[in-house]
Amino acid sequence: MADALSPADVQRLEAAIAQAERQTSGEIYVVIAPQAGDHLAIPVLWGALTALLAGWPLHLLTPLHTSGILLAQAVVFVLVALVLMHPDLRMRAVPSALAGAAARRAAHMQFASYGLHRTEERTGLLVFVALAEHRVEIVVDTGIAGAVDPEVWAGLADKVVVDAGRGALADGLERAIIDAGDVLARHFPVRPDDRNELPDRVVLL
Repeated sequence: MADALSPADVQRLEAAIAQAERQTSGEIYVVIAPQAGDHLAIPVLWGALTALLAGWPLHLLTPLHTSGILLAQAVVFVLVALVLMHPDLRMRAVPSALAGAAARRAAHMQFASYGLHRTEERTGLLVFVALAEHRVEIVVDTGIAGAVDPEVWAGLADKVVVDAGRGALADGLERAIIDAGDVLARHFPVRPDDRNELPDRVVLL
């Protein structure tokens, strides 16, 4: 996935948020994080698994006794864990399910952190991007969740991931913001007394 956005990209996305919110009482917010979690346990787990599996060929194919096999397993464990501690390799070693779970947890934390659950009609929507995990999560408050099929948001998030994969993260986010605004406008049109409850911001963590 692409690196963090440029200042010009941020300005363009914030303008898109402002434009989208002119037609809806919903509130759209975007947060981009370098990574959703540090995943420090992953190298240890892979090291332990590799060392465990290495014991069988060492036992069957070498003349090593038990003490030698245990020592070899310890060496394998340390080497694998140390190699995978490198940030780039560590992220590649994170299983997809764990990366997705970390992104979802981080997205919900950011949703609460920026007060998207405090809007009058419970119509806050967060687009969260975890760059290292290559994940995009769209979190919505209860008002939106009760009116819009969650598959709609999953589809928008998937499109952003595809665009980011080809180096067009800003374009993908802009389209997602516009599309999200259109969906919200159908269910939560702007009210005569509507006010902007949250700043039109793109946050780079």
